[in-house]
Amino acid sequence: MRLSPTLSVYIARQLIVWLAIMAVGLGCLVFLLSFVEQLRRASGQAGLAMELATLQLPFLIQKTLPFIILFGSMMAFWRLSRSNELVVARAAGISAWQFLLPAVLVGAAVGGIQTTVFNPLASSMLARYEQVDAEYLRHTTSRLSVSPTGVWLRQGSKGGQTVINAQRIALDGAELLTVIFFVFENPDRFIRRIDADSAVLRDGYWQIRDANLSTLDDPRRYVEEYRIDTDLTPDKIANSFAAPETLSFWAIPEFLETLEAAGFSGHRHRLYWNSLLAMPLLLGAMVLFAAVFTLKIGTRTSASRTIGAGVICSFLLYFLSDVIHAMGLSGGLPAIMAAWSPAALATMLAMAMVFHLEDG
Repeated sequence: MRLSPTLSVYIARQLIVWLAIMAVGLGCLVFLLSFVEQLRRASGQAGLAMELATLQLPFLIQKTLPFIILFGSMMAFWRLSRSNELVVARAAGISAWQFLLPAVLVGAAVGGIQTTVFNPLASSMLARYEQVDAEYLRHTTSRLSVSPTGVWLRQGSKGGQTVINAQRIALDGAELLTVIFFVFENPDRFIRRIDADSAVLRDGYWQIRDANLSTLDDPRRYVEEYRIDTDLTPDKIANSFAAPETLSFWAIPEFLETLEAAGFSGHRHRLYWNSLLAMPLLLGAMVLFAAVFTLKIGTRTSASRTIGAGVICSFLLYFLSDVIHAMGLSGGLPAIMAAWSPAALATMLAMAMVFHLEDG
């Protein structure tokens, strides 16, 4: 029997309602836990803690979205089973695949909206969170950004700060090529500019050879070697890049091109971008998992045992995804494989379980 549009809309509407309820509930819980943690880090400054928790909330909701979909879908299917609405549909000749299709499409649509619409909001707020956290709690001064004009790095010192521009970076961050150092005594007072073909990062200082030194009083003076103190290391430089989570889904491809043109690896950002692309597939699989663990409540197993099995399965899937993601970050797996494998495995496993459910 063909599934009627009215029933499809009804199932989709029930699922959307429960997803919204679950999103609000988990969102409030996540916000409360985040606020308590930020309050501890901010030494009791409630205003700062509230700002940090608010800025971080969209990112945390994005992280918990698979669980929101799973638990919201479980509640929706459980209510439909308890009211015998799905039993009536099955008795009318509608297969499990037919009445699950609208729900799966809702899950996939939520994944698409999360990737294309919600992610830009979450990434921009997380970027602001990182700025506030660095300024008020971590008190860090070294920042790095990549643009079409090259790599820009800022380092702090006791006497002021130094802004560095390099066209490329080599030796895993230990050497800057076609480099300019702008030295400031404070944010407003320029002291000198140093131009050189390269600068090498030594233990505690930048070694600049064949440099041209410019000041306000002396427009250009050649120096064979010049040193600038620094607390930077190659690892600090590599870790100073904007985290992929702080970049919009739409901005990552262009950032990747600029990053790789500057001599850096874009593996981490490519992995994250592909994981966003795979989100609709993963969330559709979560809906199928929810159906498997709730549609037979009251027939063979108790509700608590079945829902408990669903929770355990979801956390096992999360652990497996985390392991695969770590392998991707370490270079053990290609970025595309590491990003798409969890969603693909979850989908195949969920479909196999639904086939088993449908057959008996």
